[in-house]
Amino acid sequence: MLVLNKPIRVNKHVITVFRVLIHLTALLWLGLVYLDGLNGNLPGDPVQYLIEFSGKGAINLLLICLVISPLAKQFKFAQLIKFRRTTGVYAALYAVFHLYIFISYELQFEWGLVFSEIIERPYITVGFITLSILLALAVTSPSTVKRKMGKHWQQLHNWVYPASILAIVHFWWSLKSEWSEPLVYLICLLLLLALRYKKLIPARRKTGNV
Repeated sequence: MLVLNKPIRVNKHVITVFRVLIHLTALLWLGLVYLDGLNGNLPGDPVQYLIEFSGKGAINLLLICLVISPLAKQFKFAQLIKFRRTTGVYAALYAVFHLYIFISYELQFEWGLVFSEIIERPYITVGFITLSILLALAVTSPSTVKRKMGKHWQQLHNWVYPASILAIVHFWWSLKSEWSEPLVYLICLLLLLALRYKKLIPARRKTGNV
């Protein structure tokens, strides 16, 4: 694996441009796909398409969030860490949209049915737990909250690992056949966790960055 001896550092304006591009890409992509759904321009069942698009989008963003720290460390590119919070927040946003499409179009905002689905259908229970974790991480992601929480902030944000596993379990469990795609996601996640195995060993180490 390529290892650089000299740290990489780019102009702060380049970081700003890339951050803006991440915002635009995540928001515009989600918005345009949703508009296509409203206008009937999506293939097949538009509701199912939106549910799958948002769910896979959340998982992809979670994996991107998890790969940033190993890349930053490997290539001595500390500025990459600036993008970790952004991708994590958008993972939560896509997960919220995923739930919104399910509640609004599949269940028609019938709240009694919503709660019974969450309680009685295990894969939906797992998805709801995953979303709850991601929302907790998103709302506590600002630097001011991090300073106020102190060491408890890192303890909370280490929950990104079980949330990532649960997200893939939710996806896998929701399928009646053709499990190759969640299997690929699982393999990618396990590889990322393997890169962090020292950090994931409990108690004997001080917690580091997510």
